[in-house]
Amino acid sequence: MLKGIPSALAPELLKILMEMGHGDELVLADGNFPAASHAQRLIRCDGLAIPQLLDAILALFPLDSYAERSVALMAVVPGDPVVPVIWDEYRAIIAKHEPQAAELEQVERFAFYERAKKAYAIVATGETAQYANLILKKGVVLGA
Repeated sequence: MLKGIPSALAPELLKILMEMGHGDELVLADGNFPAASHAQRLIRCDGLAIPQLLDAILALFPLDSYAERSVALMAVVPGDPVVPVIWDEYRAIIAKHEPQAAELEQVERFAFYERAKKAYAIVATGETAQYANLILKKGVVLGA
């Protein structure tokens, strides 16, 4: 145990967050996402929901302020009546940690899959909400 590290961050995930550099992307995948077949590096957090994990990650992880958009969502497939209410929860968590962050990018489903394949890592979660997948682009930590 360490002081100040959110308990939702398992050692393997904390290691990945530390390894990532500016511009690297991290996918937080819901329970239906094909994480194992798309990941270069796979971290399993099956018992956690994405909002809990997102809050813990953003306590330590800077979003890329140089990117036009540093957070991307999987867009709702045209014609699907689902309204992803979890997105509002994401916006609130992001605003808490990164108030200057731009509006969230929406990426078409298959383009999201292709982008996920290039991500530094994919975190497989137990999230059950539909369209809950998101990508975080890492920024920089400025010296004191």
